[in-house]
Amino acid sequence: MQIDDLFNILHNSVESQNNGRKISLKDMANSLGLSMRTYQDWKLGRAKPQAAATVIKMLGMLDDDEIIRAVRKINKLKDN
Repeated sequence: MQIDDLFNILHNSVESQNNGRKISLKDMANSLGLSMRTYQDWKLGRAKPQAAATVIKMLGMLDDDEIIRAVRKINKLKDN
């Protein structure tokens, strides 16, 4: 599996969470604090960010419950 596949899966998952409402590349990039060009390059596989690849691999090491706990911790940090 390539990084762009993972970005597409995650992008689609975020859309599904929003009742299937489409999210533009620009809006997704803004919500992530990225330029649209950077996000687009990642999503299309033109750039492969090392940190993102590592994060995805680390998430793949976790079971479902641990992923949920990690995401909840991340969300708490983001709120501070």
